[in-house]
Amino acid sequence: MLGTLVNTAAVLLGSSLGLALRAKVPERALGLVKDAIGLFTLGLGTGMALERANPIVLVASLLLGTLAGHAARLEGRIESLASRFSQRSSSFSEGLMTAFLTFCVGPMTVVGSLRDGMGDPTILLTKSVMDGVVSVAYAASLGWGVMASALPLLGFQGSLALLGWAARASLPQSSVSALTAVGGILLLGVGVNLLNLRKVRVGDMLPSLIFAPLLSLALA
Repeated sequence: MLGTLVNTAAVLLGSSLGLALRAKVPERALGLVKDAIGLFTLGLGTGMALERANPIVLVASLLLGTLAGHAARLEGRIESLASRFSQRSSSFSEGLMTAFLTFCVGPMTVVGSLRDGMGDPTILLTKSVMDGVVSVAYAASLGWGVMASALPLLGFQGSLALLGWAARASLPQSSVSALTAVGGILLLGVGVNLLNLRKVRVGDMLPSLIFAPLLSLALA
């Protein structure tokens, strides 16, 4: 799990630097940075959403995931939990979800974590460099939620690494593609929120990330 640990440390280091810079940056400049991050997130999400995947799997995953998340009131629970750490709960949860989706969804995360569990951390070490740089900009704009994302990152990637260690095999490419595409669609929602275009309840859609690879396997 060397790659997972290094990746977590990179996010903590990058977000710490971003928070330190945040206090010295004017509010107007932070607003511009947030807009830039919003556009970057839309671009990243678009690229991921265009991943080759079964459209039926994508639609079904999003519908089932959103219904499950709404029934579990995930968005409300995330904001309630965030309010214990920050008076501006929406900002905290926005930063946490933006960072988590950016750092933890995609082929590099899934394949890299599985390979990490199998003894090859190369992919995650490469990903750590990118995540560390992005976390500086995210934390400067979105605050403490970005640093807090290191915990679910450790849990998510660590779980996949343990799966790779136990199974000694990776997920089929179709499942990775489905997870990537759904994650990209959720990132589009995050980008819309960052740009204040409208409120998309991305938190309620998070279970889609579970349904996507499972439905892809079922329909394979």
